[in-house]
Amino acid sequence: MRIKDQTQFEQQNVFGTGPSNNAYTQYFVGQSFLNPLTDPKCGLFLANVTFEPGCRNNWHIHHAAQGGGQILICTAGEGWYQEEGKPAVSLVPGTVITIPPEVKHWHGAKADSWFSHIAIEVPGENCRNEWCEPVNDDEYAKLQG
Repeated sequence: MRIKDQTQFEQQNVFGTGPSNNAYTQYFVGQSFLNPLTDPKCGLFLANVTFEPGCRNNWHIHHAAQGGGQILICTAGEGWYQEEGKPAVSLVPGTVITIPPEVKHWHGAKADSWFSHIAIEVPGENCRNEWCEPVNDDEYAKLQG
């Protein structure tokens, strides 16, 4: 369900919005929020990432020598996920996306909806993110659904 109103969205965002994601501002178009759900030192990092309407992260790649990648569990609002060279996938609560390492992709909110997902960093060897270019505004504007 698309939710433009932030107060209504917060009623569904059961894992909480958390503070502004200031450490990664340069990798997002629009405002995002990060609410860590586990301590990164525990070996498996989970965070609830919330996107205001129209917010999305840049294209990026999760590199790993072995293992690695990311899992997204969509929890509230509606968003998009897209792998390079493939059509965008509509995300709604309950959608699970498994992102293998070395796959260039992006994810974020639909233009008219708040959106949250739990991001799970899959453990692996020599894991790192490579941040790439922003999602093209014209291409993003063409997404419908």
